[in-house]
Amino acid sequence: MVETISEVEPVVRLGFFVAILAAVGILEVLIPRRRRSLARLKRWPGNLGIAALNTLVLRIVFPTAAIGVALLGKERGWGLLNVFTLPEWIAVLIAVVVLDLAIYLQHVLFHAVPSLWRLHRLHHADLDFDVTTGVRFHPIEMVLSMGIKLMVVTALGAPALAVLIFEVLLNATSLFNHGNVRISLPIDRVLRWLVVTPDMHRVHHSWHPNETNSNFGFNLPWWDRLLGTYQDQPRDGHEWMTIGINLFREPAWERLDRMLIQPFIGPVHSYPINAREVDRGSGGESPARETEEQN
Repeated sequence: MVETISEVEPVVRLGFFVAILAAVGILEVLIPRRRRSLARLKRWPGNLGIAALNTLVLRIVFPTAAIGVALLGKERGWGLLNVFTLPEWIAVLIAVVVLDLAIYLQHVLFHAVPSLWRLHRLHHADLDFDVTTGVRFHPIEMVLSMGIKLMVVTALGAPALAVLIFEVLLNATSLFNHGNVRISLPIDRVLRWLVVTPDMHRVHHSWHPNETNSNFGFNLPWWDRLLGTYQDQPRDGHEWMTIGINLFREPAWERLDRMLIQPFIGPVHSYPINAREVDRGSGGESPARETEEQN
């Protein structure tokens, strides 16, 4: 069983990733939620290119990945769940839920610390919101995120099966909840009690700071409700809301080379959580004025 999980992990993750990416991409064509502001050919090469780069970087920096750490922890008895004798399915369920909470808290952290926000804002600087936004993260953020995940897996003593399930779910839901897909309101109301929906997560990509700092969940929607970061709808409506942040509103910033240098360009501005008192109700400077300041 242990050897099987380790062997199939890359194939399973890649298979689910490609299948969900294709499925959501097709739904975006058939039932789009919003009109695009940029053509796919201007955004997708950068978004998919940085996803491929991140995969390569993580394989180099963390050759064994989270599955390998979980297997090593089991062998050496590391972590809380390896101290107690629990049925396998209970240990797996606990680990998946705790890992999801950890990702939620990590997400809040990357919004709260200005230096970390510089890395994470690449994800929010996308001028549109679609399935490829779900894989648009800076390589340095991905390395830090994996480091945090490995520490949680080790401290928790997460079973390898739980780590595999969580990784697949995280990839799948990130693609799903960034989809530019129209879901009827009654269905969305039910779904968002079980999983983060595109309409729920789209609020998080609004250019208004108080909306950017809400709806942090990726998999489970409960943490936002329990911890007070849930916002039901964007103030400007889904069709008319402005996606992105004040910086990097020129289409040229969608190129891969320019995406990589974004953390080192421009001010932090009012988006980090601890800066919300600067402008709680709006996005601060207009996109046009912010662009002028950059130039």
